[in-house]
Amino acid sequence: MPEIQLGAHTIRSHGFQVLKIHKHDWLILVLLAGLDLGLNIIEPFHRFVGEDMMTDLKYPLKPNTVPFWGVPIIAILLPLAVIIVYYFIRRDVYDLHHAVLGILFSVFITAVITDAIKDGVGRPRPDFFWRCFPDGKGVFDSVTKNVKCTGDKAVIKEGHKSFPSGHTSWSFAGLGFLALYLSGKIRVFDRRGHVAKLCIVFLPLLVAALVGVSRVDDYWHHWQDVFAGGLLGITVSSFCYLQFFPPPYDVDGWGPHAYFQMLAESQNNGPTSSATENALTVQQSQLESICIQPRHGMDGFEYSQRN
Repeated sequence: MPEIQLGAHTIRSHGFQVLKIHKHDWLILVLLAGLDLGLNIIEPFHRFVGEDMMTDLKYPLKPNTVPFWGVPIIAILLPLAVIIVYYFIRRDVYDLHHAVLGILFSVFITAVITDAIKDGVGRPRPDFFWRCFPDGKGVFDSVTKNVKCTGDKAVIKEGHKSFPSGHTSWSFAGLGFLALYLSGKIRVFDRRGHVAKLCIVFLPLLVAALVGVSRVDDYWHHWQDVFAGGLLGITVSSFCYLQFFPPPYDVDGWGPHAYFQMLAESQNNGPTSSATENALTVQQSQLESICIQPRHGMDGFEYSQRN
């Protein structure tokens, strides 16, 4: 479908209406944030760590290449910046609202699942020995051979949260959503073979992958933790994106479901004000646009009327 220049659905004209319709979604988002905060406060499961298991847990205790405060910047603020720039180009509050809501749901659902699994599994990190025994002198139970940690409790608590990687799951949740968002906006799957478009879409995924690699390099995670975190993040981001937008390969993949639903409802109800009349001018031209698609193996084109 040809691109439509939007101008009738701004934050000022339709912002409050869109927020009112989705007020319960924002409430659920706040509840998810509170739930994740609680999961970070509770004590994780302390898995048995025997003396003979310490061979793979003696990697050095290093600082984070990507600090904890940097993860929200990468996973949330960076995609939001792209979404806001697109809003100023197209002036579509439906796209802005649903993209913001979608990416926040993607990240916070991923965060809740990640931290719930972390607390339940309690897998020790690769540097667990130095967290447990900062002086390098191991102390073990004489009967069970389980560790008797002498280090700081907060550091030890964090040492039982290896699986899955939170840095990786957050990064793939946010940047995975951004990759899908960009693929719809720049028509990656328009069958014209522009590989440069794929490079743009793969860039956020590369950044997310490098965040995951840094977790292994810093000895904060095993490779399985990073793989599981990436898989979790990209899966949740895909579900959240499709909740608000058509698939990127769809002819209407450039806009949110709510926008097209609004077009249909406005056409059925008819214009009720000058603002609605201006909107319908855009809507009518969009709904009656001719979709031209090349037919494989034939000269010429197939014409279809959208109603």
